[in-house]
Amino acid sequence: MPVKNMLSFSIPSFRKPIVVAIVASGLIACSDNDTMSSQQSKGLISPENGQSLSIKESSASELSTKATSTKKLPSVQGKPVVYQLFTRLYGNTDTANIPWGSIEDNGVGKFADINDAALTSIKALGTSHVWYTGVPHHAVINDYSDYGISHDDPDVVKGRAGSPYAVKDYYNVNPDLALNPANRLEEFEALIKRTHENGMKVIIDIVPNHVARSYQSLSLPEGQANFGHSDDTSVVYARDNNFYYVVDKAFEVPTAQGYETLGGDEHPLADGEFKEFPAKWTGNGARAAKPDINDWYETVKINYGVKPDGTYDFPVLPSEYANKSFSEHVDFWKDKSLPDSWYKFQSIAHYWLDKGVDGFRYDMAEMVPVEFWSFLNSSIKQRSPDAFLLAEVYQPSKYRDYIHLGKMDYLYDKVGFYDTLKTIMQGSGKVSDLVAVHTQISDIAPHMLHFLENHDEQRIASEDFAGSAEKGKPALAVSALISSSPTLLYFGQDVGEDGSEDMGFGDPTRTTIFDYAGVPAHQRFMNDGKFDGGASTQQEKSLRSFYESIMGIAANHGAVNGDFISLHDINLSNAQNNSLSSQVQNSNSRNSNKRTSQSLPRNSYSYSEQQFAFARRTQDEGFIVITNFSEQPLKNMPLIIPTSLFLSTEIPALLKPLVGEKQLALDATDGNVMTSVSLEGLETLVFEL
Repeated sequence: MPVKNMLSFSIPSFRKPIVVAIVASGLIACSDNDTMSSQQSKGLISPENGQSLSIKESSASELSTKATSTKKLPSVQGKPVVYQLFTRLYGNTDTANIPWGSIEDNGVGKFADINDAALTSIKALGTSHVWYTGVPHHAVINDYSDYGISHDDPDVVKGRAGSPYAVKDYYNVNPDLALNPANRLEEFEALIKRTHENGMKVIIDIVPNHVARSYQSLSLPEGQANFGHSDDTSVVYARDNNFYYVVDKAFEVPTAQGYETLGGDEHPLADGEFKEFPAKWTGNGARAAKPDINDWYETVKINYGVKPDGTYDFPVLPSEYANKSFSEHVDFWKDKSLPDSWYKFQSIAHYWLDKGVDGFRYDMAEMVPVEFWSFLNSSIKQRSPDAFLLAEVYQPSKYRDYIHLGKMDYLYDKVGFYDTLKTIMQGSGKVSDLVAVHTQISDIAPHMLHFLENHDEQRIASEDFAGSAEKGKPALAVSALISSSPTLLYFGQDVGEDGSEDMGFGDPTRTTIFDYAGVPAHQRFMNDGKFDGGASTQQEKSLRSFYESIMGIAANHGAVNGDFISLHDINLSNAQNNSLSSQVQNSNSRNSNKRTSQSLPRNSYSYSEQQFAFARRTQDEGFIVITNFSEQPLKNMPLIIPTSLFLSTEIPALLKPLVGEKQLALDATDGNVMTSVSLEGLETLVFEL
């Protein structure tokens, strides 16, 4: 389960390789339309083995010009780039960071802090969409009674600032984020406008599986009713009830040895009680009147017409609708009688579209039936065809249903790609496994969002993950450039934030989402509202520059929407066969009275499972990525590049850099293109094809 709702308590000279015949058979080439690349039809097939290849002559000026660290790319969007901005933390300049500190102690970021300078810095990372996390009004421990907002009980609020996934009012925004809470909605609308003026779109969260126990919208549009308003609380389940009930039992606040509400600070409502009769099922589906402390006890489960035994109280969507249009999905549902919760969430989504929001990130979408997503998403696309719909689904067996039947644009590629990439960053995984998991979802690759950090995951620089943000650099290049799938960046990731602050609820390694806090590396980049990195360390500036280079390619290079061609198996097999040949020849020489051949020492700079080379290719352009996950440098590592990557039999003498300052010299003879590459530890090189 995502960490956001879980809490665990701990009490108290280049030599040409020998093996070259494998070039033709060792490629993995997958288009983002998920068919194997037909390179022959695209004119990409190399001459037959043995035919000489011509080298395209480079002019003297080309050879003498110093390569720049990044190449200016056309300003067109290559692929979506989502920047997740945790709104409460992003603009906060306070550095006190007192555990369980109040808003007065630790400060809070405001909508107004996200100024044009901030948005310009976000856009510089290739961002197309900003995901403002924590915007809908959720339960918080502050007094806003002057604005007609009821107090929230800390016994059912996680942390002092509250979980952004315990929404209290879907028709307004978190008052903490406004300079004037009375005008909080207008302040957010102004931020939407600023974001659009800076060339980016806006995403906010919708959390359809659960709402806060204290849900009470004060901003209901005319004709709308609050969740639970008309529920029959005498039964566990009814189709049009919004909640499930524990009949005849009152809710009891969960307890755990060693846990104290608000860290033990006094509060008039922190009495271990919360009045709720009858008790409602908890957000993660727990059915006890007294949930466990690790349950999502601050929330209650929404009923979508799924009976307690798991059967459906609504029509099942026929499987053939996987291939039907949005309008056909709308037509399917328009004459059906559906559970009340479906219509309530449809109204919420449409309300925010009308406010200028351009899409949604759906929390724990897999806990809500696919049929509901067909109903909601098709209605959204009918109103806003370009709406960006991203969902949290962690069960690979359900991916295709949520994409094709549920009409999601994108899902998290966590189970598989992220989890495997994390092991490689930590030094225990193999690149071959990453290639395998990526190939397994090749048919839906464009729909699978890649990320290295988000609010649920550990920071790369945290000791429990990689211990250094530098180890995320090769992973970023792979994650962002291997597919046309969107890339997500979490605020502070680009300057190496380590999540080490222990702010109260939950543990360090993940930047807190429950408490008021300042985020140190990000604050240095903020530089008192200039957002120019003026106070960043040299290492943070270097990391940020690398992020801008890689994300500039992801956002603006047309080849990211072309074929993915893995060079990994070719080069790994070549290195292994080369090593085996060396061992055989050495053995023969030892067993002979007369040396008949030169022994071939094992090359310590061979390609291995800690390196990854791949290419992206369209009819007109391409690039090649070579990255080193090892901290150890590699000198003159032999590398095979298949001739099929080049559009012409005239192979260039040099490949020019998109990242780094090195040019790559090519040797095209005997039907193969050979080169050697030197890489520093954790270095990534990207070359234009």
